[in-house]
Amino acid sequence: MTVNGWLQILFYCALLLLSVRPLGGYLHRLFAGERVLLTPVLGPVERGFYRLAGVDAKQEQGWLAYAIAMLVFNLLGFVLLYAMLRTQQWLPLNPQQLPNLPADLAFNTAMSFTTNTNWQAYGGEATMSYFSQMVGLAVQNFLSAATGIALALALIRGFARKSAQAIGNAWVDLTRATLYLLLPVCLVFAVVLIWQGVPQNFAAYTEATTLEGAKQLIAQGPIASQEAIKMLGTNGGGFLNANSSHPFENPTPLSNLVEMLAIFLIGAALTDVFGRAVGNRWQGHAILGAMMVLFIAGVAAAYWAESAAPNALAHFDAVQATGNLEGKETRFGIASSALFAVITTAASCGAVNAMHDSFTALGGAVPLLNMMLGEVIIGGVGAGFYGMMLYALIAIFMAGLMVGRTPEYVGKKIEAREIKLASLAVLATPLAILGFTAIACVLPAGLKGLANAGPHGFSEMLYAYSSAAANNGSAFAGLSANSVFYNVTLGLAMLIGRFAIIVPMLAIAGSLAAKKQVPASAGTLPTDGGLFVALVVAVVLVFGGLTFLPSLVLGPIAEHVTMLAGSRY
Repeated sequence: MTVNGWLQILFYCALLLLSVRPLGGYLHRLFAGERVLLTPVLGPVERGFYRLAGVDAKQEQGWLAYAIAMLVFNLLGFVLLYAMLRTQQWLPLNPQQLPNLPADLAFNTAMSFTTNTNWQAYGGEATMSYFSQMVGLAVQNFLSAATGIALALALIRGFARKSAQAIGNAWVDLTRATLYLLLPVCLVFAVVLIWQGVPQNFAAYTEATTLEGAKQLIAQGPIASQEAIKMLGTNGGGFLNANSSHPFENPTPLSNLVEMLAIFLIGAALTDVFGRAVGNRWQGHAILGAMMVLFIAGVAAAYWAESAAPNALAHFDAVQATGNLEGKETRFGIASSALFAVITTAASCGAVNAMHDSFTALGGAVPLLNMMLGEVIIGGVGAGFYGMMLYALIAIFMAGLMVGRTPEYVGKKIEAREIKLASLAVLATPLAILGFTAIACVLPAGLKGLANAGPHGFSEMLYAYSSAAANNGSAFAGLSANSVFYNVTLGLAMLIGRFAIIVPMLAIAGSLAAKKQVPASAGTLPTDGGLFVALVVAVVLVFGGLTFLPSLVLGPIAEHVTMLAGSRY
């Protein structure tokens, strides 16, 4: 580890924290229906959409109607994207004449982009036409991100409202998230990326002759536009197979910094929206504080593991004097690679600027654990916030058990119904991860995809299902996942990881909105200070430890121990 590396990490954290208040204020005003900077320009467009769709923007929905609207919206998105991928070769903007996707790969990809996972069992430049990339994948990047934001707002309203039967209008929330936030920010972001050297064109791939006389096909296309929403919407699906380690997606240190900042931007700001909505901004600061504690701990662990590698692994050729540089871009180095890896797995992004399969065992364990915890450390846009709030409810409940009174949070009594629903939601991800990994370990179809034996091979499978169930999309690249078995099971894991959490969470929102406000008393646990932050962090870590420690022992921990003895896989 170096001073320069730590300065890069601290500079990133400072920029992130400085963005929370202004963006949080903008989002709070926007979704409260107040006038914002873009209202004069986009207000007529918004009202036009409502007229075309027959939506009454003033008519709000209860939690069940809100949930049905979200499920129907995402189902239609899945069906349309699946049909597009199955008929790609007959659609326009396909200069390379790429064929239709097979049924299992189309299912996996459509499920992946609908659930904001963006797991890719294919090479983008060799599989997807420009039409599929722009009209199919990029559009779903916007819609899945808007879905996450809308769901977070529904939960925030549940905490903020008193004796209410409605938690908002799903169609209004989706429209405003897309129109006033995602589209304008992505437009500016894409221009910045083009300035930095990211291509944005519709030209056919360029054939170049190398110095040795060999022919090389250089992929290009409308990359900058997809790169922008890929990061801001925490989608992560790369236009190119090498993702953000490719110079066409991430050409400079400045583009790398901006892309990392975009991943956390909205997720961090939503904590400020929560604080403003409940009338105490320190409540939002406490949630963000718990997220940042876990994030900084993860960055420190990953950076240490990749930098300290020579002390334990000096007998491996891939290890340099400065640390483990295998699988990393020299223009970013170890610090930015470790930081990017932790950011992208703390959020449900999945974009990578280094190959996680090439990290040391402990360095790779950090991204893996981030996903296992449900990606509540900032998390995907919206998803990270409501995931962390589920843990906060469980933490409050445990505190109530300790003092023998009904727990309260921001003036709402947390009772058996909320805890049962929260438990159901937080257990869905472990069920998908461990259940599908166990099946893959014993079936020939699962074992066939491994590139490595021993604990590293187990880590490849465990990482794949953790990535799918946590709706992340990054991968230990050694796993050959483009098979019927993996395409189907990973797709099902994505489905469980997204919607088995959404429905209970919305039920919690509806239950909380209907409750009366309870005045704080001498027995109320303060939830806007350091004690509450420590309690939430402890609950997240204890839950993760009890649930996933055995699988981590079989994977990265066992690999680290055997590597110390000179073995590798």
